[in-house]
Amino acid sequence: MGKECTTGRVTIPTDVDVVPETLELVKRWGADAIRDCDGTDYPEELKKVDAKVYATYYTTRKDNAWAKANPDEIQQMYIMTSFHTATKGELSIHLMDHLYPDMLKVNSHDDIQRWWEVIDRTTGKVVPVTEWSYSEETGDVTIKPAKAFHDYTVSFLAYIMWDPVHMYNAVTNDWQGVEKQITFDVRQPKTKEYSKKRLRKFLESHPYVDVVRFTTFFHQFTLIFDELAREKYVDWYGYSASVSPYILEQFEQEVGYKFRPEFIIDQGYMNNMYRIPSKEFMDFTAFQRREVTKLAKEFVDIVHEYGKEAMMFLGDHWIGMEPFMDEFKSVGLDAVVGSVGNGATLRLISDIPGVKYTEGRFLPYFFPDTFHEGGDPVKEAKVNWVTARRAILRKPIDRIGYGGYLKLAVQFPEFIDYVESVCKEFRTLYENIKGTTPYCVKTVAVLNCWGKMRAWGNHMVHHAIYHKQNYSYAGIMEALSGAPFDVRFITFDDIRKNPDMLKDIDVILNVGDGDTAYTGGDNWTDETIVSAINEFVYNGGGFIGIGEPTGHQWEGKYIQLRSVLGVERENGFDLNKDKYNWEEHTHFITEDCKGDVDFGEGKKNMYALPDTTIIRQIDKEVQMAVNSFGEGRGVYISGLPYSFENSRVLYRAILWAAHDEENLHRWFSSNYNVEVHAYVKNGKYCIVNNTYEPQDTTVYKGDGTSFDLHMEANEIIWKEI
Repeated sequence: MGKECTTGRVTIPTDVDVVPETLELVKRWGADAIRDCDGTDYPEELKKVDAKVYATYYTTRKDNAWAKANPDEIQQMYIMTSFHTATKGELSIHLMDHLYPDMLKVNSHDDIQRWWEVIDRTTGKVVPVTEWSYSEETGDVTIKPAKAFHDYTVSFLAYIMWDPVHMYNAVTNDWQGVEKQITFDVRQPKTKEYSKKRLRKFLESHPYVDVVRFTTFFHQFTLIFDELAREKYVDWYGYSASVSPYILEQFEQEVGYKFRPEFIIDQGYMNNMYRIPSKEFMDFTAFQRREVTKLAKEFVDIVHEYGKEAMMFLGDHWIGMEPFMDEFKSVGLDAVVGSVGNGATLRLISDIPGVKYTEGRFLPYFFPDTFHEGGDPVKEAKVNWVTARRAILRKPIDRIGYGGYLKLAVQFPEFIDYVESVCKEFRTLYENIKGTTPYCVKTVAVLNCWGKMRAWGNHMVHHAIYHKQNYSYAGIMEALSGAPFDVRFITFDDIRKNPDMLKDIDVILNVGDGDTAYTGGDNWTDETIVSAINEFVYNGGGFIGIGEPTGHQWEGKYIQLRSVLGVERENGFDLNKDKYNWEEHTHFITEDCKGDVDFGEGKKNMYALPDTTIIRQIDKEVQMAVNSFGEGRGVYISGLPYSFENSRVLYRAILWAAHDEENLHRWFSSNYNVEVHAYVKNGKYCIVNNTYEPQDTTVYKGDGTSFDLHMEANEIIWKEI
């Protein structure tokens, strides 16, 4: 089905010692682009090859001579010490405790009384600058007088003396004797002018380069290592390394109020993804987006002036380049490339508006942590491809590629064979579905404090890394990434500004633990929000809550939309009330389940209100329940880790919440291991086996007619509508 396209849409890495292997893979994988990687050089012999050449370009490192000559323009980050308890009237706190000594250096060059903050964490009050001092010799801040048995922290600025990503690569690959690359701050006046000249010099001396792959622009996401060179703090969305007195003074002028380190430090939580963002933090991110995109445009314009394409890596120094926000489009980038950990990270790349093409870098990286004796890179590649493929079928990236050191990968011939088959399959998918919107069953809105700013990034601390506390929620995003829904990400502010926006939505999802940014916390004390959503459901909308949706203690309730969801959390305040509703009922939502639903970590202490229908409870703790509210419906689920079965549970829950059960058998497979995607505009549909085993299923077309089908492992079948 569809014409067989044998080359193109694939990027491979190279190095000086693998030229013949590179040429062979260009042929076998049908690659049309070749790239260098951190720590490699581009081979002379490949400069004439008929393929686009990508050059990794670092705006903030790989020029230690400049960094050392301009120490005041080295990048900085805010750090908070751990909590220290005073036991007498004086307390000394060593700033660099449990930090990697070669990575950071305390910045006492700028006015420490202005840019540091010592806080009594027992009272929450700032300690006056007259009551603390810093010693260069000891590296300690001494608080005097300190209140005995109060906790104290120090928030301070530190220079980034070893770029965190260079350090990560050096540690992971065991690079010995490597010069530590210092991170300089392109936002500062001298470095800004120098960096533009440096870029021009690079473009003039690399005429063979077609695509400048910025890795990335100006500010690294938060990545800090401990004294043993282990990751101490990682936040892929973190802004705490995008600060300097120079930047913060500009911020003050723009917003008209005085900056406090606490706006970034946030009690030590650093405004991570789970924190309900403060107004000041949102002001700061908006300011950074405006300034970073404005400067990034100047760099992109220079690249275009030399007739080359500008590509951004979605990672490393990408802070301020939020791809779903309006400022991003103004930069004029040709492309974005990002690392694909799963379906949600694929959509994080493929959904980006305002660029000519998107590229996904697939796993595994050609690094020694996977490519070693006894390693199984094929297994990792298979899992990565099947997971990403679901999302590609909804919204394809335009290209795929791999990163790392090719000499490691070529030692695994089975891996080389498998990737060859992936490249072929990707091209076929792309030819069949490009330029069309796949059939969408319903419009679903994910409601949280971040909205489109964090689209597809919900419950993603650092890409697709597993955490016991969030996999039961991240599974929802993963299921949605490959499901036939029009998925939108909305904030509470969006509803405040325009409650009518809910009229375009069939079902709202609210996913996560109570009092986090993902469920909304005290946003649920705002009558505008509560009445707008109550009205939306009452008039026929659907609301699905997962975990502790709308959870915030207020006016006699913890689950604020409990009249919609029909459940409440027992937090000890309702022990005096007897609960009698524990009977389970069979339901449309779980009809495809082979056994028990996997709720992941589930939730403790949830109970149903008297008129709620319970689908599943375990030891008198509700895991799944449904409720009617006016013309609309609410669904409660305690957690839903990603699996093919749970994707089907969510699919049915959305259909039921939207009052559309009778349309279940449209572009549908009776076996949940197999999915059907329709591209009505292109007159095609495909049936895809998501497993590495053969599967049998009944396939339902858009008109409700059906046929039986046997599928081979991982097979994808294309048909005309």
